[in-house]
Amino acid sequence: MNMKKSLLLFGIGLLLAGCSADRTVRSGDVEVTVDEAMCLTVTSTVSDTPVVEEGSPFFGITLGEKSPAFRLVRSERKSVSDAFGKGTAYIFYGESALSGGKVLVKLTLSSYKNFPSTVIAMASFINATGSPLPVDGWQIGRFAVPAGEPDPFFWTFQGQSTDERADWILPIRDEFFQKNYMGMNGDDYGGGTPVTCIWRRDAGLAIGHLEPVPQRVSLPVGKHPGEAAVVSISKEFDEPVILEDGASLDTYTTFFHVFKGDCFLPLRNYAGLLECVGVVMPESEPDAFEPAWCAWGYERRFTIDEIIGTLPKVKELGFKWATLDDGYQIAEGDWDLNTDRFPRGDADMKFMVDEIHKYGLKADLWWAPFAADPGTKFLREHPDALILDKDGKPRDISWWDSWYLSPVDSAVRAETERLVRKFMGEYGYEGLKLDGQYMNAVPPDYNPAHHPDDPEKDVHELPTIFKLIYDTARSIHPHAVLQYCPCGDCVSVYNLPYTNKTVSSDPLTSWQIRLKGYVLRALAPGTAYYGDHIELSDGGNDYPTQLGIGAVLGTKFTWPKENPRLEAGSPGYLLTPEREALLRNALAIFYEKDLAHGEYVPGLYDIGFDYPETHVIRRGDALYYAFYTHPERSSSVSEVELRGLEPGRQYQLTDYYNHIDLGVVTAAEKTVLPVAVDGALLVEALEVQ
Repeated sequence: MNMKKSLLLFGIGLLLAGCSADRTVRSGDVEVTVDEAMCLTVTSTVSDTPVVEEGSPFFGITLGEKSPAFRLVRSERKSVSDAFGKGTAYIFYGESALSGGKVLVKLTLSSYKNFPSTVIAMASFINATGSPLPVDGWQIGRFAVPAGEPDPFFWTFQGQSTDERADWILPIRDEFFQKNYMGMNGDDYGGGTPVTCIWRRDAGLAIGHLEPVPQRVSLPVGKHPGEAAVVSISKEFDEPVILEDGASLDTYTTFFHVFKGDCFLPLRNYAGLLECVGVVMPESEPDAFEPAWCAWGYERRFTIDEIIGTLPKVKELGFKWATLDDGYQIAEGDWDLNTDRFPRGDADMKFMVDEIHKYGLKADLWWAPFAADPGTKFLREHPDALILDKDGKPRDISWWDSWYLSPVDSAVRAETERLVRKFMGEYGYEGLKLDGQYMNAVPPDYNPAHHPDDPEKDVHELPTIFKLIYDTARSIHPHAVLQYCPCGDCVSVYNLPYTNKTVSSDPLTSWQIRLKGYVLRALAPGTAYYGDHIELSDGGNDYPTQLGIGAVLGTKFTWPKENPRLEAGSPGYLLTPEREALLRNALAIFYEKDLAHGEYVPGLYDIGFDYPETHVIRRGDALYYAFYTHPERSSSVSEVELRGLEPGRQYQLTDYYNHIDLGVVTAAEKTVLPVAVDGALLVEALEVQ
């Protein structure tokens, strides 16, 4: 935009604004007041204690080491009707004096009927200094959240992805900082969910951006001992952006939301906002809710005979899916069959899939798309398909010893479509397990063969290769199941629309299985959540974790013999009689209760502040409670509270995992069940008619 046009629009805004324009933004039970310094004060009826400190400097622009202060000049208000629905836009015009001129700002805060207690924001900066202005970055959504009483700490949801594979939900105590960068945080790790939820026992605040594609932006959270926690959305440019005289620079569309309780409902609210900008979560096929056996217990050097030999037990136990995992290919990027395991090539693969189908099972295939090992056939034929850094070097995927292929490269996309058609059309697979933490995000691409004018094109358009896979698979099998497994990452919400089976993705603990399920059921309530192999849970057999949160069961057992190639010290995966008894019990409960199709009931318990940790699912006429204790947080408890029951009515209570009758209870304002919990307790509450 040229200078005259920008300044003309800014001036028109000033003229249209009346001196008596309202400086208070109202949304649900939240009021936001903008003062003379364009700082925000947020009040809400959800708590008597301020949710954020008064006069927060909500936005800023970074010019070298400076971040100039702005003063309010005028404000206006108008009705709007757009992708978010009907609402009101409050527009605030300000300026900051610099040597030789000014930087102007237009801050828009909008509230919508469909999203109460939520404010959507964007700031536009205009260079009116008379000369080019180097800009290093911008900030928006900055708030200081004071601690509440009696707890001097917070719980948070933070959406970054790093090689630490850390918890997505965690407490903040004393000294703390997490950058929550949505770009690459290592060779393989990046992307995530660009929203932060921070809450006290009485109230909380969520902030995030609402761009329709992934952006390399940070959502830092920091706290010093005895001080408030500070959250914001921050964009740091790799190189200063030169803002020409008269030109404008916009922040991303962002939001903030005041809430009561934990992060579940704020994340559900966020998903609703995303849907308005075109990021729509899918509804899963019924097949996606069916338990799965995976051949990964035999690892990469499996044999066809081992897999086929296990299928009778897989069928007998009641599994519906059999997954062939990593190891069938020559290399990542060369997906022709490894003749050590498939000596007859495609004929052997078709034979194995036919055997899976003979047992009435559906066949699922592991795959790591848009990755290629150095020297593979595909790279020899398409050397320009790689993502390159500024020095012209390929970008490593260290886990696979591979290189990133550009998800927008025409040869990569053609090969991707060809492989899906081969896997599902020629071989006969009904599902694909897309695997690898590198899938969550990609780095900027400086390959001159691609789009040298826009290195971030790959970053923004990464989801389109998942759409290509999804659409191609569904064109072959209308009920195809696409599992998205970005191992250890906080899942990218932009890739989620093109999967119909989310997964706990190599959890490190049972707590991670539960917290990931909690988040994904909030973001994508109609999408199946796979608990991953039970062998990854605490003790390798924590079925109460998977059952209690409505996860789809999975396992990688071997049978009738152990994998003969296990490394020393491996726990082994042989289905012993003891393991089989636990598995049979869990599968019977899974099918009988069908909690994978149940509705999560939010708001009854706080996943952070309430103890024991409690999840509630409604299925039919019953409520299903899942209570969990944490050895690192506290010892066992002697009783639990059953919230959500209707006072005065009677309920039959059953420990449905251990098949123990817990008696009939008459619900009261506070219904207490005097049963100890040391690990897990699963309770069915069915109203007595």
